[in-house]
Amino acid sequence: MIIRLLSAALAAGFLAAAVVTGLELTLTSPLIVAAERYEHKEPTHQAAIGLPIVLAHAGHDHAAPDAAPEWQPGEGLPRMAFTALATLVGGVGYALLLGAVMLACGRDPTPQVGLAFAVAGFASVALAPCLGLPPELPGSEAAPLAARQLWWVMTAAATGMGLYLIGVRRSLIAILGGLVLIVAPHTVGAPEAPAGASELPAALAAQFAARSLAISFVFWMLIGLGLGWAWQAFSREPAARAARV
Repeated sequence: MIIRLLSAALAAGFLAAAVVTGLELTLTSPLIVAAERYEHKEPTHQAAIGLPIVLAHAGHDHAAPDAAPEWQPGEGLPRMAFTALATLVGGVGYALLLGAVMLACGRDPTPQVGLAFAVAGFASVALAPCLGLPPELPGSEAAPLAARQLWWVMTAAATGMGLYLIGVRRSLIAILGGLVLIVAPHTVGAPEAPAGASELPAALAAQFAARSLAISFVFWMLIGLGLGWAWQAFSREPAARAARV
């Protein structure tokens, strides 16, 4: 069972990473590079030299101007490689989590079941947190990292549990409790960014948030479909070998 789950998760993670890495490099990476020009302003006489391309994460904290610079992958192929690696690790990890949740809920992973659970995963991990903390470009004003991480974990966990009560338990009390859990983090409210002027254009930030959310939706759908397909495919192989014997 564990080997089968690991194999299916690897297959689903590779499938999702292969597609989503291309979408990231095409749709969001150019926006990150454009935002870095606002984050790392250089004097006019150095503008022709160009800015180094770094691997940026939405909403990350930045070192103080006098602090030692952190290591960053170089522009071009190294950055593309690290983007692909991070996407692959995330895809396999989410596929493992999704498969474990399906089995714990007593559901046999199929493409249809995988797609349904993937929608719930997307809603829990991406959509619900995005309502309070949309994906952010480098240079955006943001609340302290620890506060954002705590709210994100609370929102993802509450939304996932709420969807479980609504979609699996389905009793009246469970549905009401699920709705309360889903709404609770937004009632508390996400941590607010400190007031300050940012030179980052609002249209660029909005475009990045919209594209990131759309890519995340594709990511989760591919994970769910790939996991369901791989789980069924790996179950047929031993049966076929046994039939030949």
